[in-house]
Amino acid sequence: MHFPVNITIGQSVIPVHFLCETLAYFIGYRYYLYLRRLHHDLISDEHRLLIFVGAAAGAFLGSHLLGVLENPPKLQYADWVYFIGNTTIIGGLLGGLVGVESVKKRIGVRASSGDLMVYPIILSMMIGRTGCFLAGLEDGTYGIASYLPWAINFGDGIYRHPTNLYEIVFWLLLGISLTLFERRHQFANGFRFKLMMVAYLSFRFFIEFIKPAYFFNFGLSVLQLACLAGLIYYYKVFIYPSKISSTYA
Repeated sequence: MHFPVNITIGQSVIPVHFLCETLAYFIGYRYYLYLRRLHHDLISDEHRLLIFVGAAAGAFLGSHLLGVLENPPKLQYADWVYFIGNTTIIGGLLGGLVGVESVKKRIGVRASSGDLMVYPIILSMMIGRTGCFLAGLEDGTYGIASYLPWAINFGDGIYRHPTNLYEIVFWLLLGISLTLFERRHQFANGFRFKLMMVAYLSFRFFIEFIKPAYFFNFGLSVLQLACLAGLIYYYKVFIYPSKISSTYA
């Protein structure tokens, strides 16, 4: 396979990465609307709209801010172009979380707004990371050099960990695990989303060790520090695991 993978139509070239990202947003949102019709939503349409605005604003700022901070030596050259061109999903999720919780506190919503988003997020992430994989070296989500039999040459002659594929497998296993759990149990309010966040932040903390990131002298990267901050925020999941399930289905 030649990377990056693009679709050529006449003289036009459409990056498959862009196509996958577009599909991820579209399919994920349609899946969310389907689940919202299927299950009773405790949050009104008006409040949902405000929460979405908070989530979008927080995700945008968080994704770009953490993306810029990801490589501290380059901060001295940072400008608006650099800010717009650097993003990270970890920053998007954490920034979106801050945006949502800020809006919910202001409008007085206490019900979980994230539980309905979990399965759409999982599906969207799998589609999006497929695009990241097909983008090859252009996307920057590949891993360090590896001699493992499944290592992939993304076009520079170096066989690397396909960390984007690892993430697709992670999301697939997480989705299956949550589905199997919910066949016998019912998550307490908000815990489906909390488990997703804890699982992903834990996964990203460890997978960053095999990615070509900038590491401080104490051995951790900016993204790993962000993951630790998120895990500390969700400390109750570790201290009170019995509260994950409210009733038996």
